[in-house]
Amino acid sequence: MLREEAMALLRHYLHTENLINHCLAVEAIMRGLARKLGEDEETYALAGLLHDIDYEFTVEDLEAHSLKGAEILEEHGLPADIVYAVKVHNEAHGLERKTMMDKALFAADPVSGFITAAALVRPDKSLAGVELKSLKKRFKEKAFARGASRENMAVCAELGLELEEFLTIALQSMKTIAADIGLQG
Repeated sequence: MLREEAMALLRHYLHTENLINHCLAVEAIMRGLARKLGEDEETYALAGLLHDIDYEFTVEDLEAHSLKGAEILEEHGLPADIVYAVKVHNEAHGLERKTMMDKALFAADPVSGFITAAALVRPDKSLAGVELKSLKKRFKEKAFARGASRENMAVCAELGLELEEFLTIALQSMKTIAADIGLQG
């Protein structure tokens, strides 16, 4: 599936701009992780872009979240590795993260929200001034971006990445699309 087709599919199921921006952020992070890990950027990016395709109609039933998304992706002919990565990014199902892509998506999902929160508390609401130093400090603050699971982000270690390197990749990746996700200031 080409990105344009994936974007049209995403917009068919998601209508909330913040949720679409989240998917774009995870797509960018996944692309950055694929580049670092020597994996296929387009495959990783598609998994990131489409990972929450079912969120608007499963938000009240998180047990169904990602299972419905995986069904949608399967129906549209996406490869089994992307379908599985989307399915296992929701830890509620207790499925094993088998591949590097599974682990990358599991860690990328919460870090996008964490970095977005770091930008939104800035006076300019921009990623431009967000630095690794402040992310590392905020990471230790349990009350900051409470919904961004530190444990899930820590799965970056299973990719062979230290937290600092993972945060750097995620931040730099998101900065490249800051204007597209409303975080340019």
